[in-house]
Amino acid sequence: MENSGDRNGGATSPMAIVSNSHSPKKSTSNNNSTSSSSQLSPSSVLTPPSPPHPVVLSPCAACKILRRRCVEKCVLAPYFPPTDPLKFTIAHRVFGASNIIKLLQELPESQRADAVSSMVYEANARLRDPVYGCAGAICQLQKQVSDLQAELAKAQAEVLNMQCQHSNLLSMICMEMDQQLVSPPTLPQHTSYENLNFFPDDVNLGSVFEPLWT
Repeated sequence: MENSGDRNGGATSPMAIVSNSHSPKKSTSNNNSTSSSSQLSPSSVLTPPSPPHPVVLSPCAACKILRRRCVEKCVLAPYFPPTDPLKFTIAHRVFGASNIIKLLQELPESQRADAVSSMVYEANARLRDPVYGCAGAICQLQKQVSDLQAELAKAQAEVLNMQCQHSNLLSMICMEMDQQLVSPPTLPQHTSYENLNFFPDDVNLGSVFEPLWT
């Protein structure tokens, strides 16, 4: 009896075996779900890599010509790139660096690019024509415009004159055609010789023809 009691106490029931066999599978499935969710998180899939920031390797053309250190917020850097040093050279020769910087600082950022373009254009004109500069080019362009306007007015007057002549000619042709359609053709008139009298009434015809019979 003791042996049978030891056997019954040491033996395991079938339900305990089944529950123990299913418990590791649940833990493994939970581990797999957590690992897959951590690998497919939206932050790791949808977030693109941030682009690298541009690095300026050389100073702007203005600071390079002036031989000074180009700071991070340089006023001249956006308008005088290092690839075009001639642009700042021309403007600096006429206006000077201090005047250019002062003018750009007084203007808002939306108007600075147009101001730089105007300064460069005027500096080029001043170098070509030291006396009149940009005003000379403007006067020359205005003279060309006035000459072209005069030629255009002359051509328009000639076109109007030709149109008037053409309309007059058409009206004359139409009038002649209307007259020919309305009036019938006139026949030549025949003169009758019955009432013609070549001698006056008081002349005696016998005396006229008398010498012919003698």
